[in-house]
Amino acid sequence: MSKFFSQALSPAVREIRFLMSQSGAASSGARNFILANYPVIKKHNQDLPVLIREAEGTPARAFARFERGVEKHVELDGLSSTEVESKVAQLLGVGKK
Repeated sequence: MSKFFSQALSPAVREIRFLMSQSGAASSGARNFILANYPVIKKHNQDLPVLIREAEGTPARAFARFERGVEKHVELDGLSSTEVESKVAQLLGVGKK
């Protein structure tokens, strides 16, 4: 279980979107992250939309939409599952003190 996502996210986070290739090697870390962490994220954030979009040849990326329409993203292509977890946590502002 992820140490970053085992609690509710900030209410400022309105949506999380993951884009990746369903079979590309460069997206394997993002796919593994989703398989391991999606249930945990949804358990603690039941009303938060978490969208997963797969398209052949699409580079792996994560987008977060915040209040007032602010949107940020991180590139996840070629990263391991652990690196993806760290990047997504950074994107969402999780684990900051």
